[in-house]
Amino acid sequence: MAGGKLSARQKMINLMYLVFIAMMAMQMSKEVLKAFASMKVKFSEANSLATESNKSLLANLIEKGKEKPEEFLAASGKAQEVSKISNEFYSYLNDISNEIIIRGEYERDEETGEYDYAKMEDTDIFDDSWFDGNQGLSSEGQEVIDKIDKYKEEIRNVITPMIGDNDPATSSDIKYLKFIESFNKRFNIDDVYNKEIKNDQNWLYANFQGFPAIAMYAKLTAMQNDIKVTETALYNLFLGNTLTEAVTLKNYTAIVLPEKGSFFTGETFKGKVALGKYASVAPIGLVVNKQDVNLNDPGTINEDGSVELKFNVGSKLGEQPIDGTFTFYEDGKPLEIPIVGNYVVVNKPNKATISADKLNVVYIGIDNELTISVPGVNNKDVIATAPGLTSLGNGKYTLYPPALKPGQKAEVKINVSATLEGGDKFNDSKSFKIYGLPTPVGKINNKSGGRLTKEDLTGNRLIADLGNFPYELKGFRVSGFSLKVEGRAAIPVLGQRLDDKAIAAVNTAKRGSRITISNITTTRGGLKIQFPPTTSIVGELIN
Repeated sequence: MAGGKLSARQKMINLMYLVFIAMMAMQMSKEVLKAFASMKVKFSEANSLATESNKSLLANLIEKGKEKPEEFLAASGKAQEVSKISNEFYSYLNDISNEIIIRGEYERDEETGEYDYAKMEDTDIFDDSWFDGNQGLSSEGQEVIDKIDKYKEEIRNVITPMIGDNDPATSSDIKYLKFIESFNKRFNIDDVYNKEIKNDQNWLYANFQGFPAIAMYAKLTAMQNDIKVTETALYNLFLGNTLTEAVTLKNYTAIVLPEKGSFFTGETFKGKVALGKYASVAPIGLVVNKQDVNLNDPGTINEDGSVELKFNVGSKLGEQPIDGTFTFYEDGKPLEIPIVGNYVVVNKPNKATISADKLNVVYIGIDNELTISVPGVNNKDVIATAPGLTSLGNGKYTLYPPALKPGQKAEVKINVSATLEGGDKFNDSKSFKIYGLPTPVGKINNKSGGRLTKEDLTGNRLIADLGNFPYELKGFRVSGFSLKVEGRAAIPVLGQRLDDKAIAAVNTAKRGSRITISNITTTRGGLKIQFPPTTSIVGELIN
């Protein structure tokens, strides 16, 4: 963007744009952002604990490699390879997280030292650099995928010699084969099927495009947690522990996985509760918010051991806790594991956001830019209708008001409808005043007439001033005019400036001569706009 002093008109446009951006930002529920922030913080804490635990496991392996080289020297070497590979990939994800902070220009709180996650709502942090505009990847986006594939390949290369001939009859091989199976699921980046477009999407696009910055930040932290989990599992395998298979259930946490980030008041909560992240152990009992869940109902328990949850979220707004117990058998005895989770409740929308992107009016003869949305509803599920209204996708529209009939009210009504979760119908509308296009005012050296100097006329460009018209019309300019000096015949001029003949007429004119610039024509650069005729400049020479 070019520098320089802004005009009053441009300052007004910038102010209105900032107000519009602020209004749109309010649509992003702070509770939703808070929920993502909470997930990020929890993963960060888990990563810190895992880092210290993994350091101890690695140190133990290295020590055992020295004490019993015949048993642990090879495993010690493998563990150090895993540590190096994992640290490199972990650091790369850190770099991406830091890039989010840099691009979003987010600042730490001086007291807490943490970022204000509620402000990390930008949804286009990597859109221009990671994606090509057609749901494909740029070279920078492909680099992210390549880094994940590289990490996966390097880890597999460490493990492959331990598997041998892949004979399931060998117990040690089974453990490593089970690890590979879990590892592949953990870092699965296959294309993701999108129900809305009924087609597959690239994993990176499906998981990062259009998400708030805090959501991307949290996802990267979760992937770092996957790295730590991978390290832990391998170190334990190298030590001869069977963490992947037989770790005590006491060390697992019951995790609640909501179907979506927030729910409307009175809506049915839908989600899952599962043991840990990778356990496939069938539960024998489940209590959620003091209510017993019937595990015998068909479809309640999934193949991975998770349990489907459904309950009314009520009317209390904000982040709500989910508590209870998950019960399993261990060593022939029931073992209760506490459930930790939460969800966010927001109000159902009672009003659509319908705003003109420039000013709160629309103009005849121009494609007026509009933004239309319903809070909490996907833009694809919002239907907006009005004479001359055209959808551009993603909540953006243009409105070309129809010609008005004599006596017709100078306004246009936009109707909005949507279907909410649960089948409830939503309807709203908003009317805009229709303004005619302004009359361009002929000006030279910012003068529309009156006292003129020869320098005003000979040294400046003629313009057709639109006043405070909010739209930037790059193709709109003066293309010709007539100059008449009192006592002389009118001189036709092409372009925006006086030609040699016109300049000579001005320079030879006497002080007090009447100057008239009329028949001002304009070009619109192919735009459909049809402005009224430009006003003439009538003045008197003062030198």
